[in-house]
Amino acid sequence: MKLYLDPGHGGSDPGAQGHGLNEKDITLDIALKLRDILLNEFQNVEIRMSRTGDTTKSLSQRTQEANAFGADFYLSIHINAAGSSAQGYEDYIYPSASSESKRIRDIIHAEVMKVNELKDRGKKQANFHVLRESKMPAVLTENGFISNAHDATLMKQSSWRQKVARGHANALAIAFNLKRKTVTNPVPTPAPKPAPGQNQPKPGVLYKVMAGSFKERKNADEQITLLRAKGFDAFVVTTTISGTIWYRVQVGAFSSRENADKHLTLVKKAGFTDSFIVVDDGGSSGNHNGSSPASPPSSNGSGSSTGSNSGSTGGAGNGQNENNGENSGNTPPPPSTQGYSILGPTILSPNQMNEFVKTVNPNAPELGNLYFTIGEYYGIRGDIAFAQALHETDYFRFTGIVQLSQNNYAGIGATGPDRSGATFQTPEEGVIAHLQHLFAYATANPLPNQYPLVDPRFHLVERGSAPTWTDLNGKWAVPGTTYGQSILDLYKRMLRFSAENLENLQKEIQS
Repeated sequence: MKLYLDPGHGGSDPGAQGHGLNEKDITLDIALKLRDILLNEFQNVEIRMSRTGDTTKSLSQRTQEANAFGADFYLSIHINAAGSSAQGYEDYIYPSASSESKRIRDIIHAEVMKVNELKDRGKKQANFHVLRESKMPAVLTENGFISNAHDATLMKQSSWRQKVARGHANALAIAFNLKRKTVTNPVPTPAPKPAPGQNQPKPGVLYKVMAGSFKERKNADEQITLLRAKGFDAFVVTTTISGTIWYRVQVGAFSSRENADKHLTLVKKAGFTDSFIVVDDGGSSGNHNGSSPASPPSSNGSGSSTGSNSGSTGGAGNGQNENNGENSGNTPPPPSTQGYSILGPTILSPNQMNEFVKTVNPNAPELGNLYFTIGEYYGIRGDIAFAQALHETDYFRFTGIVQLSQNNYAGIGATGPDRSGATFQTPEEGVIAHLQHLFAYATANPLPNQYPLVDPRFHLVERGSAPTWTDLNGKWAVPGTTYGQSILDLYKRMLRFSAENLENLQKEIQS
């Protein structure tokens, strides 16, 4: 399925406003959550978004992009406004829409209404530009009234926006018969061995703190809301055990077991008593809990790890503590980044990346989520790629020959004043191109096909010629004998910044 996903308004157009909210912010957050659900959980999904940040785009630009993209479906997400008494959900198709538009709209309406806690205002028709000028089936959803106190209260909740995104995703999965995929995370490349005699963490090993594991995604999303309310940076990672998909809530990843234990204690003290640690050693051993081989969850979904299974992290029967884990979270890298591999797990969360760049450039676009999710798909260390983008763009200030409008965060093809390099239609496309270029250097493996090839210089790269960041010296930047080291030095600053923030959080929780 090729989806054109259009979060309404943006940039100079805030859309509807009320109760301290802007429509453009809510629609973007729902759309980004929807995109992540579809890409992470389903096979053969290709998505183009009208915007992935707070940018201005005309209605004609949106429909022209969708038509050129050859989308199978156009989904426009909006928030309504009227008098203070008006409330609820409604969706629209064009008055003379095809039967396919009607079929999909009916499914969307049913699935979204199951989860959104809003009054049902019915299925409607309108002569909206995006419905009229798009050449594919199209639906526009109005997800509550920003002018209504009840609806606006829901809109302020991240968990509610996640539910709305989930409702849309469920509908699209049904409408297009999407097949679920087994989500696996890239196996990290072991870091260089510590110097003899040094008491350093085991190379290539990450100790990941999990604050619950659930059979239902909605329970994991609710857990994240609770964790973030108490200051923890949490996100969902998925895995499959014995054919069952589990949704884990990760709150940290550490190269030191001691640091992981300390963080686990903080998480439990905050009330998440079913938290546990998972050891990710890159698959070199069968141990996933630090002492014994991992076992699948018990039949009642409660498992048997270090957590107490008291139900405080989501209730019994939701699948906590199944003793297996992947992916990345909060703090330090492996002991050394000298020659660090391009392929591997992402340590920093999207929020940590965004927070770091804004210490230098408060107006920087929030691209952390793109580097995290797309980096995970290609098996590339998305946070170090983010550091490379900061290096190339001067913290997204674009003070060199590449301009902001090019969305060229890697400086691809930029060789001089008269050659400012490639231009990409959206920030998402620019990040995809960046990571595809890194993939070409890092490995000779075939490029995964979930995203179209947008890197114009992919086939000019000697495949697999630079498996580490320092191997990019003299290749990405010519002659460039310290290019990779500069990226890694910047990455270390990002890690220190995040570690200091975590330490301050720990002190605050303990006080």
